[in-house]
Amino acid sequence: MDLTGAKWRKSSWSSGDGGTCVEVAANLPGLVAVRDSKNPLGPALTFSHIEWHAFLHAAKAGDV
Repeated sequence: MDLTGAKWRKSSWSSGDGGTCVEVAANLPGLVAVRDSKNPLGPALTFSHIEWHAFLHAAKAGDV
């Protein structure tokens, strides 16, 4: 999957000390990409917008 056009945004819950860092790109057609900000050239997980919103809903409810 080509993610070169991704506009990555670091999670507001990421720590400033380089520990728990997650970046999300939601500007790609039909998908949301998630990666480890400490390894920007490493793999990224991709989800449909429906899957991503279901994950966020579950996380906010404490289910994940």
